[in-house]
Order: sequence, then C-alpha cells, then structure tokens
Amino acid sequence: MNIDSVRKEIEAILNRPLPFPEKEICARLLGFVDLTTLEGTDTRQRVRELCGKALRYRTGGVCVYPYYAGLTASLLKGSGIRTACVVGGFPASQIPLELKLAEARYVLEQGADEMDMVLAQGAFLEGDHRRAGEEIKAMKAVCGEKHLKVILETGALQDLDLVEAAAWLAIENGADFIKTSTGKTAVSATLEAYYVMLQVIKAYYQQSGRRIGVKPAGGISSVEAVLPYFRLLYAVLGEAWLSPDLFRIGASRLADGLAKEADLV
Repeated sequence: MNIDSVRKEIEAILNRPLPFPEKEICARLLGFVDLTTLEGTDTRQRVRELCGKALRYRTGGVCVYPYYAGLTASLLKGSGIRTACVVGGFPASQIPLELKLAEARYVLEQGADEMDMVLAQGAFLEGDHRRAGEEIKAMKAVCGEKHLKVILETGALQDLDLVEAAAWLAIENGADFIKTSTGKTAVSATLEAYYVMLQVIKAYYQQSGRRIGVKPAGGISSVEAVLPYFRLLYAVLGEAWLSPDLFRIGASRLADGLAKEADLV
C-alpha cells in the first residue's frame, strides 16, 4: 500500500468543507470520548474525578486499569456511560493467554462493559498470525456480548500493509472495534494508519453487512487534532458510524476542549 497515495486521498478529504458546523461537531464528539487514565500513578481519587467529568460531559466511556473496574462501574451505574478496561497484559501483551483470559474474566465480574486488548504484536510481527488471531478469538469468547476492542498498536507496525493485515486479522477473529494505539509508544495514532483501518472496516461491511467500530487513541489531545479523525470517519463510513457503539476517541485531556468549543462550559 503506497503511503503517498494514502496521504493524497486524506488530503483531498480534509480539504472538503466540514459536514456540520464545528460547534455541533464538538458537541457530538463529546459523546464518543473514552476518558482515559492509564498511569502507574493512578489512584481511586483520580478515577472518581474522571468519572465525575464523564458524568458532567456525558462521554461515551471511561477507560481504566483492571484494578479500578469495580469502582468505575459503580460510579457510572445507570448512566449509560460504559466502563472500559484494558486487559491482556496491557500495553505489551506479552503474557500467556491463560493470564489474559483471567484478566478479562476479572473485569467482567467487576462490572466492565468493554475490554480493550492489544494484538499479540510479537506473534504478529514474526508471522504467527494464527496465534495472534486465536488469542483474539479466545478473548471474544470470554467477552461474549460485551464489546471487545483490539488495539493494533499501529505505530509499531513497519508499513501500511501490516496495518491493513492486522485490521483484517482482528476483525475476522471477533473484534467489535479496532483501535489504533495504546498511547504508550513513541508513535501513536496517525491519520494514515487510521484511514487504512477505516477502509478495511468499509470493505468488511460491504462483504458481511456487519459494522465494526473504530477508536483512534494516543496523542489526540486537542480539538484541532481530533477534527481530521472525525472528517475521515464521516467521509469513509458516513452517518451510520456516528454512534458510541461504533466510534470512540481515546483521550484524557480532549473533553475540556470540546466542551469549551461547543459552549457547554
């Protein structure tokens, strides 16, 4: 896949007029944000504050480490805001499958609505796509009807052909969402990788009739940074994907900027 061609297609889309007024877009985007805290310094108080912000802004979800799954679920109970947890040895995904499954079962028991797992990058990069795919399939079996987001860690993949292959692998093995990044690598979300993921989702929908969600994450901290992701989603997948069940944005600082632009604060 030629990166120059991809960049030209992206540029053409971003040069089109916005489909809605920017204020309206910002208001809608708040409902797609997964407020996220994934630091070694996380505390119960920090999680409480994050959930409070989610409830004020009516975001799509709150994403935390497994230790805080029960607290988050209790704080968000009845709000419709999802409790999401990273699982599977986040962010490296370098633990045995049995431990990944145990983590997944734990967060579900604690009340999590969604799980964010990382593709087994080591297996994928050495060509063992079977193991990488079987891990996703096993995690989805535990997850059941709850959403499973598979993080491709696109910044660690050497080219867009690998991004495309990883996206297909995740979807074909049961992912409900595909996600760009953990936010823990030098390169996180990029428009090029995200655009390739959108094209795979579109092709899969045309083949199967099943809609797969998408979540750009990592380094998206301002309104200026997030708008291109919205514009690409709208251009490639359309209005049907403007739902928290199909579109999320992983962020920790973005919500305040969106609320300000939408005149909600």
